[in-house]
Amino acid sequence: MPAATQSRSRNTILVSAADHDRLSSLARAFLDRAPDMAEDLLAEMDRARIATEAAMPADVVRMGSTVTLQDPEGSIQRVTLVYPAEADIAEKRISVLTPLGTALIGARAGRTVSWRSRDSRVLSSTIDAVEPFRRAP
Repeated sequence: MPAATQSRSRNTILVSAADHDRLSSLARAFLDRAPDMAEDLLAEMDRARIATEAAMPADVVRMGSTVTLQDPEGSIQRVTLVYPAEADIAEKRISVLTPLGTALIGARAGRTVSWRSRDSRVLSSTIDAVEPFRRAP
């Protein structure tokens, strides 16, 4: 079953053209190594609405975004969505090829995202805030 649950699949996601191209290529490259995760990410890219960089709202989760999440019990965590080579759980940098990362890409602040854990539990969190990645000048 895909990382995203049915409630997520009814919601439109928005992805920049650059992220869409890079993530689609990444997922295809990982089909042999991590087929389930790669297929989930490809499914998300297939259903994404693609926008230009200039048209991307600030509250949409993109690559490099730092996201504040609140789970149903009220626990809050901040994670940054990154490519696999940049992932570091100790630093709260979550790979887009994880179930949580795939669930976050393209979602907006205020939305509840759901995903399956490695032990097949369905987990969910609400996106409280999205801080866009800012490159150093």
